[in-house]
Amino acid sequence: MRAEPVEGDDPRAVLRGLRGAVLGAGPAITLGGGVPAGEVPSGTAVIVTTSGSTGHPKSVVLSRSALTSSALATADRIGSGAWLLALPAGYIAGVQVLVRALVSGREPAILAGSFSAHAFAAAAGAMASSDGGAAVPMYTSLVPAQLQTLLDAEDDGVRTGLRRFEAVLVGGQALAAPLAERAQAAGVRVVRTYGASETSGGCVYDGVPLDGVAVRIDDGEVQVAGPVLAEGYLGEPERTAAAFVRDAAGRRWYRTGDLGTFDGVLRVTGRRDNVIVSGGVNVSLDRVERLVRTLPGLSGAVVVAVADERWGEASVIAVPAADLAGTDVVALLREVRSAVGEALGAPARPRAILPVPAIPLLPSGKPDRAALRAAAARAAV
Repeated sequence: MRAEPVEGDDPRAVLRGLRGAVLGAGPAITLGGGVPAGEVPSGTAVIVTTSGSTGHPKSVVLSRSALTSSALATADRIGSGAWLLALPAGYIAGVQVLVRALVSGREPAILAGSFSAHAFAAAAGAMASSDGGAAVPMYTSLVPAQLQTLLDAEDDGVRTGLRRFEAVLVGGQALAAPLAERAQAAGVRVVRTYGASETSGGCVYDGVPLDGVAVRIDDGEVQVAGPVLAEGYLGEPERTAAAFVRDAAGRRWYRTGDLGTFDGVLRVTGRRDNVIVSGGVNVSLDRVERLVRTLPGLSGAVVVAVADERWGEASVIAVPAADLAGTDVVALLREVRSAVGEALGAPARPRAILPVPAIPLLPSGKPDRAALRAAAARAAV
């Protein structure tokens, strides 16, 4: 089976490609670059290349069956209607907005250009609200930073537009409690979603798995099974085997790398690896730390995660105070953010520098990152 590359920053091109790949006999499409046109497994609809939880590229193979199973399960959970694409079409969350629209038989509305509160309100206002006299429910999907932008807007029309939606799916990163409370107070019907490219996007809504999706906790790790799972990673059988495992009954599970609990409601508590999700982008703190330690005066620095109301998570650089003696910390942070942003992208830029008396160590001699995270929280950096 053939696959053709499509520019992920052109939502209408992605929509055309998906129409053929998901509903018709068209070729599979590849998004995110890094995958040459060529042969892919039979039944493939989309290959999404992302940074992954390790910060290294991975090309996730998604079948027509997985994508449509996810779309149909979403409709069963929240209803079917008209969808507005306000996310980048080259990522799985944007792909699924378009697939849900295609499966429902309705053309999606597309927010053209850069995201802004006024552009969102205009796109929402232009959506058809009825069909043959019957009201058509409206749906959209956002990341928390977009939701905050809309709630921050000094324009009643923006909030009115938000309230028109039957459900606003919010995912890509943890939704901070204060932001969720603001949305509820504004009358916005938010549905928190949890998932990954490997699960065809969100597969757990408000903590409850979609129909057909199963969740289990294995050695503290959240694992997911069901018809929404990807086929694996293109051309990487070993990586696929490590991420997708079978139980004694032969059922296939995706190892998310997240830690959590599940008693009918999923609660995610963190990551097995040293990765944050900032603005919906996976950032490896190990990579950030390695780069930071190459800069003058920061060879002993440790980079740790902190909560961030706008972006979900951010990072802070813990540095022994003695190493900062006589240093303009503000100028140093500016230099660090510039270097990290240039090398690893804007979401990887550390938020602050935290002077500490000394780097606390575990018995193994490794930095005590939990203690440093707690120190950062106390300092509110």
